[in-house]
Amino acid sequence: MIDYKGIITLEPAKRGGKPCIRGLRITVYDVLSYLAAGMSIEEIISDFPSLTRDDILACLSYAADRERHIVIISA
Repeated sequence: MIDYKGIITLEPAKRGGKPCIRGLRITVYDVLSYLAAGMSIEEIISDFPSLTRDDILACLSYAADRERHIVIISA
């Protein structure tokens, strides 16, 4: 898993404080949505040339890390 800590940034004044990639206005959610819709890493990079493969892998690592910390309480 890639270390996302130097790639994923949180800035309260940018995109409502959502996690973004390297201070850009592209959020982790944006990238995950593109992947979920079936776009390949290469297609995303083609549409957003400021992104790198490591940026996209960092989004996946960030999401995996957040998922690991979710606690589900059954009713």
